[in-house]
Amino acid sequence: MDLRKENILIVDDDIDILELLQRHLQSMDYHTYKAVSVKEALFILKDTFIDLLITDIQMPEINGLQLLKFANEHYPEIPKLVVTGYPSVEGTLEVIKSGATDYLTKPFTKLELKEAVEKALKQNKARKKTIQKDVHQKPNIYSDMVGESEAFNKVINIIDRVKDNKATVIVTGESGTGKELVARAIHYSGKFSREPFIAVNCAAIPENLQEAELFGYIKGAFTGANENRNGFFQAAKGGTLFLDEIGTASLAVQTKLLRALQEKEITRVGSQKVEKVDIRVIAATNANLREEIKNNTFREDLYYRLTVVEINVPPLRERKSDIALLTEKFLRKYGIEFKDRLLRISPEALQILQRYNWPGNIRELENIIQRAVIMADGKIEVKDLPDFLKYQIDFSDNELRPLRDIEREYVQRILNHTGGNKTKAAQILQIDRKTLREKLK
Repeated sequence: MDLRKENILIVDDDIDILELLQRHLQSMDYHTYKAVSVKEALFILKDTFIDLLITDIQMPEINGLQLLKFANEHYPEIPKLVVTGYPSVEGTLEVIKSGATDYLTKPFTKLELKEAVEKALKQNKARKKTIQKDVHQKPNIYSDMVGESEAFNKVINIIDRVKDNKATVIVTGESGTGKELVARAIHYSGKFSREPFIAVNCAAIPENLQEAELFGYIKGAFTGANENRNGFFQAAKGGTLFLDEIGTASLAVQTKLLRALQEKEITRVGSQKVEKVDIRVIAATNANLREEIKNNTFREDLYYRLTVVEINVPPLRERKSDIALLTEKFLRKYGIEFKDRLLRISPEALQILQRYNWPGNIRELENIIQRAVIMADGKIEVKDLPDFLKYQIDFSDNELRPLRDIEREYVQRILNHTGGNKTKAAQILQIDRKTLREKLK
């Protein structure tokens, strides 16, 4: 039988209210922790197992709403009870939206407090047993791409128009948006899908080898060239050559690329013989090629030859309505890979994913889901997501504060650590009990 007392954290800048709540709760056989500021409360939440958070809303510097939002995402399993003397319809709605399980208006009786605390703790136990609604959506799948947003559909519309011809295409967009997926979708959804698809990362090839790798070479063309060898252009014969990070190609290679696109012919390194090539070229870049033209690092004529058709892949922050579908795709992929089953995600966790702006785009989302699948026991919950995705409290405006405030917070933290034992606290602080009593006053 579990006889452990529930730990209740009380947060209020009014010392008298703190003392009153503590006396009432201790008489009900609960163990209490006190904090006179949000910052103190965060220290306690970090270091202590808390069963219930009781907080005021109107507090100086950082208010209780911010504490609620923070605790709701970093400690979603903890029920939150709000005690305030400033009730209003708008305020109540905001408090509930911030994660509070109940709302108690000052002044209140001991019985009202008892009933509210018991209700909050009971609701939390029931919540843990409740199965949340799963995310069920039918994704719009195009090749390996999924989405239903307007931005996604614009990309798909262009793919449909170019997939059956060999017009040169350039795919632009931020890193991680899925530019290679777009190139693969063009190739594998069109009538040339049975022919080769060759993907080349130009940035991964040393500059002195780019020409030989792309166009091939003949025996004796340079030291180490012991035989004739085909390049990527020959390997993609009849199909698609995807040149990723085209902006990193050397100027010498750019000149040869221009001729290959204009004349549909190439020359191997060390050879004088011209070879005809019948391929489609799709290039991709996350760089601003117009700026590189101004800096004389990219040929303007090659730029216009590449941009016969341009597809700009939008960043994930501009297609947030697709996050649920992408998440389901990655849950299916990694759930089967790591857990041999399909995993789901809670609505609360999905909401956090949809709020974040994803500077790393789809690649970052995939990595987060992969990690969450590994960490989760069953369904993906808020606790399985990394802390940087969750609500944060900014203390930057409160760094320059009186020394006595900082000292008070530290003393209170030590007392919480020792469970209220003043002798132990004085030993840790390396002061005598009399000095500690003075500080507590």
